[in-house]
Amino acid sequence: MHAGPAPDSLENLKSKIENRDVLTLADLDGWSHPGPALAVLGHPIKHSVSPAMHNAALAAMAGGSPGFAAWKYFRFDVPPEQLPQALTRLHAAGFHGLNLTVPHKVLAVELVAEIDPAARAIGAVNTLRRTAAGWKGFNTDGYGLATALKADLGIELPGAHVVLLGAGGAARGAAVECLQRQCSSLRIGNRTRANLDALLTALRPLAGNTVLEGFDPTEPPAAIPAGAVVVNATSAGLKPGEPAPIDLRRLPPGARVYDMVYNPPQTTLLRDAAALGLPHANGLSMLVHQGARALEIWTEAAVPAAVMDAAARAALGLGARST
Repeated sequence: MHAGPAPDSLENLKSKIENRDVLTLADLDGWSHPGPALAVLGHPIKHSVSPAMHNAALAAMAGGSPGFAAWKYFRFDVPPEQLPQALTRLHAAGFHGLNLTVPHKVLAVELVAEIDPAARAIGAVNTLRRTAAGWKGFNTDGYGLATALKADLGIELPGAHVVLLGAGGAARGAAVECLQRQCSSLRIGNRTRANLDALLTALRPLAGNTVLEGFDPTEPPAAIPAGAVVVNATSAGLKPGEPAPIDLRRLPPGARVYDMVYNPPQTTLLRDAAALGLPHANGLSMLVHQGARALEIWTEAAVPAAVMDAAARAALGLGARST
């Protein structure tokens, strides 16, 4: 048991919280929060707009249910080697729920007390809910992607032809969602063949009648149908000047492009799509919808996704969404 921080430490913590600074595990020493606490864990995490998004939603929800006024969402920078300790300490500190982002989604699967069957199929969790025994893991990324594709590009996954780029945790979540919603074909491009083959092996039991193939993104297969949806689940585009993960000019005509990266709002891939006149969207709406689903899991209440979208856009310095 910690004896509790000195008064100046409490003031420092209060200041960090009010200024939306990034917290670390050291800030859990003597942690005290009067209501249910939520947090996102990542490394790095300073770029995350999740606190602005979730706290705006909770404030709006408090208008109809005053109890939500005591809820608060924080962000913690947690290196991967500290994740086991972080999950233990946050549970002991009474946190009600957690979001996990890079690089924790796959690592946490073996650290939770219970896992939702859908998340186990994905092999990654991005949402944890407190239970008496520990954390229960969920994955809301697939829901967020499916909802975003429909809202931004008018794409329904059932019957769609999908070109997915990447073989990591985000790609696996997207692939499972596409297969579960019975897309017509799923072609996955990844430069590291061993990682691609491992993902394809894991996905084949879920494929059913869906065409499932892998390819090197430098050599897109001719069999990709016209009008396919291209989903980037790699980190390519996070850094200025990074090349696109695929040359869109080598794809059949009519492609629609969705990049999970949302900050920066226009990646090289999306600039290429715009230059070619292809419908395209970034990952902000996916972030919003996966976040709204996570907040539903924690609160068991209706969540105002539009409020979350407006808060996320404001945090990124973007204008209001056009209608």
